[in-house]
Amino acid sequence: MPGNDLALLIDAVRSSGEIARGFTGADAQRWDKPGGAGPVTEADLAVNAHLLDVLRTARPDYGWLSEETEDNADRQNAEMVFIVDPIDGTRSFIEGSNTWAHSIAVARDGVVVAGAVYLPMRDMLYAAELGGGATLNDQALCASSAEDLDSAVVLSAKPNMQPEFWQGTVPECGRAYRPSLAYRMALVGQGRFDGMITFRPTWEWDIAAGALIASEAGATVTDRTGAPLRFNAPDPRTHGIITAAPKVHAALLDRHIPDA
Repeated sequence: MPGNDLALLIDAVRSSGEIARGFTGADAQRWDKPGGAGPVTEADLAVNAHLLDVLRTARPDYGWLSEETEDNADRQNAEMVFIVDPIDGTRSFIEGSNTWAHSIAVARDGVVVAGAVYLPMRDMLYAAELGGGATLNDQALCASSAEDLDSAVVLSAKPNMQPEFWQGTVPECGRAYRPSLAYRMALVGQGRFDGMITFRPTWEWDIAAGALIASEAGATVTDRTGAPLRFNAPDPRTHGIITAAPKVHAALLDRHIPDA
């Protein structure tokens, strides 16, 4: 990996945490994005500017895809691309919670090869490199070995558990929720939960780093149809996400209606 991209990402998320902690959640200036795309704060923009400077200075030939930078087609011509969510869980940040995260990844030809997710208020740093496993604060991660969906605990927003998404009855699995998609996927990699689902179209910057962390820890990660994930697409959205222990993942795919 050129110049150890993972080390670069780790340094970048830690320094981003120092910047973000300088803002005070609900007191940070905020705006609502056009088209109902959600809130953005001065902290999001400050972190984005910092990451753009640090990462592109270190790797000027890499493309750039970020939630807080206007997209353009230049990244399509790059073999390597940074995929960045300066603050994943902005609403959580505004509320003063501690479950928001910085999420950054590097993809090569559509495949994520390095990723880091950092929760600065908890000092939790998840990291992974393709073929090198996943860690939390330098300790190796291993996904759950759960085999039965109905006894599993799955991270999901309530709408995903409506009957129209499922064949037969809705799974009787336990349900929990965390506001950051990147954190949800990392938690599956950590083995604290048996799976996570989201059936809405999902932006690449929300999931790129978390997908690698979960898969390197032994979880199965696909879109909601069971297709493998590809990144740096012209339209940077995936068709939902299913991430889970392998047998729970298979059961979710079997019982979920992918076109609902």
